[in-house]
Amino acid sequence: MKSILKRNNFLRHLSAAILLFNLIISCRSTPDSRLENGDLLFVTAKETGLSGAINNVTRKQDHASFDHMGILEKNKKGDFVLHAAPAGGSQRQSLKEFLKDQKDDGQRVIVYRLKAQYKKAVPAAISKANAMLGKPYNFNYILDENSYYCSDFVERAFRNDHIFRLEPMSFTDPETGKTNVFWEEFYQKKNLKVPEGEPGCNPNGLAASDKLERIMKLE
Repeated sequence: MKSILKRNNFLRHLSAAILLFNLIISCRSTPDSRLENGDLLFVTAKETGLSGAINNVTRKQDHASFDHMGILEKNKKGDFVLHAAPAGGSQRQSLKEFLKDQKDDGQRVIVYRLKAQYKKAVPAAISKANAMLGKPYNFNYILDENSYYCSDFVERAFRNDHIFRLEPMSFTDPETGKTNVFWEEFYQKKNLKVPEGEPGCNPNGLAASDKLERIMKLE
C-alpha cells in the first residue's frame, strides 16, 4: 500500500512539474510577439561577392554591417516582409520564409524600430510599400522610377514623412582611396559610368539614422 501511495505522489508531482514547464514555455516571448508593424529588418552582410562589395564602400558601424533590408507588415493574415530583392523584385514574403532564406545564406537579421516620435509614419509607409510591389529589382543601383533596390524601396516608402534622406553615393575603397575594383568592373560590364556622387542610399546608411533604435537580433 505504501509503495502505491508513493508512486501516486510521485506521479502527481511529476504531472505538476510538467504542467509548470509547459506554462513557462508557452508564456515566453517569441520574436514574432516582440515585433511591431513597421519594424525594419536588416540582414547582415557577407564578406565576399556583391554583399562584401556593398559593405566595403558603405560600412558605418563596427558591430554590424548590412547588405539587405525590408519592412515588417503585421496584419490579420500574419507577419510579412515587404522588400526588394534580386529574386522576385519588390515583393511581400512571409516572415518565416524571409528568416529561413537569410539563415540558409548564413546571414542574421537585426531589428531596428522608429523612435516613438516617428512611428506615426508607419501606416503611410506600409501603404506606399504595398503600392510598389511587383516592380522589378534595380540591378544597376542607380535610382529610377521603374525598379527598386532594397534600401531604395524602404526610403521611398517613408519618403513623404522625410524619415530617411538620399545622399551622394560613394564607391571608393576606404583602404585605397580609389574606386573599389568590384564596382569598377561591375559598371564596366554594363557599359555604365560608376555613379560616384549620384543620389542614393544603402542599408548601412539607413541603419545609422538617428530616427531608429536597434531592438534585437532574430534567431
